[in-house]
Amino acid sequence: MAAEVISGKQVAAEIREELKKKVEELKQKGITPGLGVVLVGEDPASVSYVTSKAKGCEEIGLFEETVRLPEDAPEEDVLKEIDRMNNDPKYSGILVQLPLPDHISVEKVISYISPAKDVDGFHPVNQGRLLRGEPCPLPCTPHGVQQLLVRSGNDPSGKHVVVMGRSNIVGKPLAAILMQKAKGANAVVTVVHTGAKDIPYFTKQADIVVAAMGKPQALTADMITEGAVVVDVGVNRIPDSSKKSGFRLVGDVDYDSVAEKASFITPVPGGVGPMTVTMLLYNTVEAAESLGT
Repeated sequence: MAAEVISGKQVAAEIREELKKKVEELKQKGITPGLGVVLVGEDPASVSYVTSKAKGCEEIGLFEETVRLPEDAPEEDVLKEIDRMNNDPKYSGILVQLPLPDHISVEKVISYISPAKDVDGFHPVNQGRLLRGEPCPLPCTPHGVQQLLVRSGNDPSGKHVVVMGRSNIVGKPLAAILMQKAKGANAVVTVVHTGAKDIPYFTKQADIVVAAMGKPQALTADMITEGAVVVDVGVNRIPDSSKKSGFRLVGDVDYDSVAEKASFITPVPGGVGPMTVTMLLYNTVEAAESLGT
């Protein structure tokens, strides 16, 4: 029997409806959540992400401002914009769109954002809080994965979750989120990566597999157990002459074969992707609530 599809679009729409109500309640208290975005250069993917974030803000009633700086803008100019937003109460959340040009230090820029306004959840202070199980903004993609699991009836509590990938953006924070003694977590977590000699040995033991390696169709049906839940974080372009663009999007999961064996699966596109921007909106609303501005 084919796996049940977990629709990221549907879950994201549910969360946005919840956020709309929360924003209305905050506005009645005189609080308008606001997101400040800094975009350096004109990278097409970055421009597209920023546009979707602005649309999301408009949809749920947030104030949003995007500051666009040229590709060759000095690092100092980026830090000045962050400083301005850090000190202006109309911004409850600040986001600097990555990647940045090579002459700008990503670490320096992220560390410059006030931890209370760090809606990406990348600040070292927030990463430390996450590991300790303290309240903090959760990184958007891993938090989106957690929400997809919980809201599809696949609560990770007590389950064995195998996370494939150890990036600072997905793999590591997702492992930290799911291992906490907390609601929607409390899982037994194994992280596998390129250093593992026998990856299928681990994935075959998993109740839930999260594929986040950045390698197209790397997780195949023979690597999972019957009835496993599979979440695909990957987005990869592979050549396809039948498409007008000359390529098609695939995940890190060999979808067709895995869907025949899994109990639940997320598609690409339409799975984890829509959750990332939605959890950014969630973090902005939460920040406004805690800052009271």
